[in-house]
Amino acid sequence: MQDYRKIYEEWMNNPIFGDEVKKELISIENQEEEIKDRFYKNLEFGTAGLRGVIGIGTNRMNKYTVTKATQGLANYIIKRSGQNRGVAIAYDCRNMSEEFSEQTALCLNANGIKTYRFDSLRPTPELSFAVRELGCIAGIVITASHNPPEYNGYKVYWEDGAQIVDPIDKEIIEEVNRVTDFSTIKTISHEEAVKNGLYNIIGSEIDDKYINALKKLIVNQEAIDQIQKDIKIVYTPLHGTGNLPVQRILKEIGFENVYIVKEQELPDGNFPTVSYPNPEDPKAFEMALKLANEIKADIVLANDPDADRLGVYVRDSQSGEYIQFNGNMTGNLIAEYILSQKQRKGTLPDNGAVIKTIVSSNLTDAIANYYHVKLFSTLTGFKNIAKIIRGFEENNDYECLFSYEESYGCIIGTHARDKDGIVAVMTLCEAAAYYKTQGLTLWDQMLKIYEKYGYYREGQFSITLKGAEGAEKIKAMMEKIRTNPPLKIGKYNVKSFGDYDKQLIRDNESGTEKNTNLPKSNVLYYELDQNAWCCVRPSGTEPKIKFYMGVCGSSLKNATDEIIELEKNIKEIAEEAQK
Repeated sequence: MQDYRKIYEEWMNNPIFGDEVKKELISIENQEEEIKDRFYKNLEFGTAGLRGVIGIGTNRMNKYTVTKATQGLANYIIKRSGQNRGVAIAYDCRNMSEEFSEQTALCLNANGIKTYRFDSLRPTPELSFAVRELGCIAGIVITASHNPPEYNGYKVYWEDGAQIVDPIDKEIIEEVNRVTDFSTIKTISHEEAVKNGLYNIIGSEIDDKYINALKKLIVNQEAIDQIQKDIKIVYTPLHGTGNLPVQRILKEIGFENVYIVKEQELPDGNFPTVSYPNPEDPKAFEMALKLANEIKADIVLANDPDADRLGVYVRDSQSGEYIQFNGNMTGNLIAEYILSQKQRKGTLPDNGAVIKTIVSSNLTDAIANYYHVKLFSTLTGFKNIAKIIRGFEENNDYECLFSYEESYGCIIGTHARDKDGIVAVMTLCEAAAYYKTQGLTLWDQMLKIYEKYGYYREGQFSITLKGAEGAEKIKAMMEKIRTNPPLKIGKYNVKSFGDYDKQLIRDNESGTEKNTNLPKSNVLYYELDQNAWCCVRPSGTEPKIKFYMGVCGSSLKNATDEIIELEKNIKEIAEEAQK
């Protein structure tokens, strides 16, 4: 922990920071805990970039921490001679996103690096698409995804359109950490940057190419044409970036009854109608479900603020009630739809592949096996999925048909290299149309999937521990759980224990060990008997320790009972680790 009081005083008295900074710092001069939280460490530029609360301080998102990261990135790009290839920049609806994106562009420009900045807010997946479309060396998106309103973030993408991964992430982090003096951060005026041909605005031409790339992924346009007047769709962007692209793609492919939640349609970084703009949270759907009940909608959809995630409710035709799909259900419904329809049409390739993360549902394994496509599992985070896709292209061996992670993110095909909530909306609406032509709702189809493969259910819970003390507690909990691996969890025997930080999986039956064949990561994974599993990891973006679990039951009720019981067992382990 750095001497937070000393650094606070330095920021107060350093003329480089200006009067506004001093004014904010004076306002907290008697709040010791607040000063400590703002200055006890530097906001870490990690493998996911920056993410933090907006405000003044070394542990906050502000002009100085953002341009410090940008200067480090600029130094790295120059070492790679990538100045002329340029950097694409996008931003979402959050407070300060527009300002941070402008400051980022001008810092890059001052270092002689071209930038291509979107003319207004755009979804994260479109930034990923734009990096490859423009041939840029890198991309940056200013967003804090689904975090609470006080947060913002800074994500870096590399030339393949994916978030940075090893070894590039570590090399960029080293460059960022070398920037210790804020006076060495370069900037330039907007006018001079434009005059020198360094600052470029992008917009509708990229939108058109992105939307056209999505349209190519439609499998059953004829089903949409048949049912377009009869299906009702409710959509909310939750005050974020999804509104315009979602309305556009649904209109252009033919859907006529798309109802937008008006109170949540316009961008607003304060998210006035939701306390937490996360489509995983049922509270975020209150307004959308009210509208859905009024019009008897078939499907209810919500993107998070940067539109890379999608939450879904579907109508049960028997009860008339709306049923929430979690990320695993949505992912597996799309996987089954795409693979079954490609098989039906004779377009399922022999080298087809599906990718998921290790904390996602084992139902995906069963679906992939049924359609004889190769399944790949990787660490949490879509950048790890993108790394596998890049490998497919380099080796010319597999064609990625679909990839997803349980945290409400997926991508169909490979047009972008990050999860895409816009294409997910399009594909789910297409699937809803197709199954409606078969007399089925999406919930009916989900039940048919369970009947076909088994009743897989998943769960998760998190423990939030904020601040410096919280970070230490999370670290201690992980260590305690790591050093005392159980041989039994509830009624389940632990077949194997994976410590991904040591890159080892130990088989408890044979005593043998094997390599994970994945990068080091602070993840513990337990394969249980009866096709059950559980996993624990600290969040990479929030002050949380996360616990995941999955079961396969004999019926929907049995699977629900089993997952409740397993969650209870794992909570006991978590409670013990906190002591």
